[in-house]
Amino acid sequence: MRYSNYLRYSVAANIALVATFLVVAWTTSAGSSGLSARLSAFRRPVSMRAPAAAGALQRRTSVFAGPVVPETKTYDFSWMEDELSSPGMGMSNKDRPLLDLRVRPRRNRRTDGMRDMVRENILTPANFIYPLFIHDEKENEKIVSMPGCERHSLDSMLNEVGEARAEGVRSVILFPKVEDDKKTNFGEEAYNPEGIVPRAIRMIKAKYPDMIVITDVALDPYSSMGHDGIVENGVILNDETVQQLCRQAVTQAEAGADIVAPSDMMDGRIGAIRDALDVEGYTNVSIIAYTAKYASAYYGPFRDALDSHPGFGNKKTYQMDPANTREALLEAELDAQEGADMMMVKPGLPYLDIIRLLKEASDVPIAAYHVSGEYAMLKAAAERGWLNEKDVALETLLCMSGEKKQHVIW
Repeated sequence: MRYSNYLRYSVAANIALVATFLVVAWTTSAGSSGLSARLSAFRRPVSMRAPAAAGALQRRTSVFAGPVVPETKTYDFSWMEDELSSPGMGMSNKDRPLLDLRVRPRRNRRTDGMRDMVRENILTPANFIYPLFIHDEKENEKIVSMPGCERHSLDSMLNEVGEARAEGVRSVILFPKVEDDKKTNFGEEAYNPEGIVPRAIRMIKAKYPDMIVITDVALDPYSSMGHDGIVENGVILNDETVQQLCRQAVTQAEAGADIVAPSDMMDGRIGAIRDALDVEGYTNVSIIAYTAKYASAYYGPFRDALDSHPGFGNKKTYQMDPANTREALLEAELDAQEGADMMMVKPGLPYLDIIRLLKEASDVPIAAYHVSGEYAMLKAAAERGWLNEKDVALETLLCMSGEKKQHVIW
């Protein structure tokens, strides 16, 4: 698959979350923000996609009247023989300067075909997980801090899944925005079989049974306190929260989820959820563990999307300290022992060293989560013409792939 196709597929994978990647979303002149419109935007020249950005790019290259066409001309370099500056330099039989080199890495970069042949990391649509924000409203709602992304009605969600599937994206993950009157400290709505997530799962599986549906397991979207666990006297409880998470995971499995993804960072929750699923007969439901989820400042736009900012304090008593590296190995060892089928590092780009560390230490697939703040930064820079969005998107994806992850949550 050629480079030009990677980006087209990556757009399909993104768009609702940003939380994960950057590739982007534009609307049509009629106001449509569907996946097809976004894909067609990527197929247009920069000047048609984003006038402001194109103008900035034009200003930066205005020194050239137009594209520079290399001359078809062979130069005479024989005059350099008397002016060679390096002791390691001589002249070839063709009277051209010649370094004493046998190994020349540029030979493998010489043509498109050569670069394609030796490319180490190749992304396909199947590598992407498409995050979808959903809410129980009839109309979609734009997410201001994530330009191009929106909360989807369930009907719109189904359309997005269909368009992503047509592009070869096989996995989606659901993130709900829950009404305030359904939020409690114990998060009981998380395991309501008629809640928004179980209904969304059933809708997707009914129309697209081959799609992999992944669900977020955490209480924060359902919590009146905005935390991932039950709060008592200002403390986020661990074991009591895990009990609620088990009920949530089983409810999602009953609705048809293929994979549950605990993002809460409570101790022992992977093993407890594995046991709860198994005893109910869901031995084939996989678990993606948020293994190294850091207490990051990059999560703000995502919390806007779910209306899940902490009601007090922060999440540093359960999410990892960004200053810690070796702690990730402990979390990985525990998650592996408890039955995690895949592990995730979040955020992705600032923690490439952690992705590499876990890949070298574990035999299970490692996922990278390119989060909302990363998306928002790159999107803003592209809108201002400071970066070429397409090129930066592709480079970022390949960079994460180079750290040996198997999947990317986009």
